[in-house]
Amino acid sequence: MIINPELIADTSCILGESPLWHPREKKLYWIDISAGQIFRYDPLICMHELVIQGDVIGGIAMQQNGSLLMFMSEGHIKVLENGRLNTLTRPMPDQRGYRFNDVIADPVGRVYCGTMALKKPVPVLLRMLQRLRVPVQHLPALKPDRLNQNNGGSLYCLELDGNLTRILHGLGRPNGMGFSPDRKYFYMTDSKARKIHIFDYDEGTGIIDNRSTFVIFTEGEGVPDGLTVDASGFVWSACFNGGSIIRFAPDGSEDLRITFPARKITSLTFGGEDYTDIYVTSAGGNNRANDGPAAGALFHLNLGIKGIPEFYSRCKKVTGNS
Repeated sequence: MIINPELIADTSCILGESPLWHPREKKLYWIDISAGQIFRYDPLICMHELVIQGDVIGGIAMQQNGSLLMFMSEGHIKVLENGRLNTLTRPMPDQRGYRFNDVIADPVGRVYCGTMALKKPVPVLLRMLQRLRVPVQHLPALKPDRLNQNNGGSLYCLELDGNLTRILHGLGRPNGMGFSPDRKYFYMTDSKARKIHIFDYDEGTGIIDNRSTFVIFTEGEGVPDGLTVDASGFVWSACFNGGSIIRFAPDGSEDLRITFPARKITSLTFGGEDYTDIYVTSAGGNNRANDGPAAGALFHLNLGIKGIPEFYSRCKKVTGNS
């Protein structure tokens, strides 16, 4: 069976990501991380618009009142409500040089949010020693691998009271996440490790544990990126540098693969009245010669497969309100 995705918004995003269906507005939101842009697509009139442009945005989630939570860099979380943008958190000292990446609200209203390094933090002392050409190998305590051992990604949980708690560290690049329909399992992508992990999930406490590998991507098929789970419990993964989305059965076997005219497919979500519309984001709009003639565009397809609505964030306040 040949499936041809429809290009519906040619935005040429550098790093299009985080598609999110807004059921009240009946519109789709997505972001261009690098450009700090949020777009909105209206399927009723087949038109899209730029909603806001500013600082780097790593991921978005929907608040219970319909506003958008924007997860940015250095621990910043902002809210977009009625066209106004308000800062809800001050910078976090331990997040300098990092930004939020993918995020997802859970059934209770907590938000799981991954972080990744923008660049490796190098201590001032090490930079001075390097300029003086002091051999670092003679200073074991200052070896870069030790200094940067916490430079990997982490997974945080934004609790209902607004506290941010780190629940996993030492990750490569935490990315797409999702919940099984029975709410017993949590999926999380580690793009750098080319793996999708599966955890036991406790809805009452928010604890995830007993991590195991759900799927490993080979080097030739690209990198797992954004993720969603459909109503039948099948896991969908966007394949960055693989030009495709892949549907996996609950046992991890491949069920379906759909190719796109863009090499860097980044994420996907279900939407529409009955949640059978699939929206897919891509990157590389600034280099279409290498990344495909439709790189950076937003795509749509409908296979009659039903998805699950995203959960709302119910955080009543956020740490560090100003």
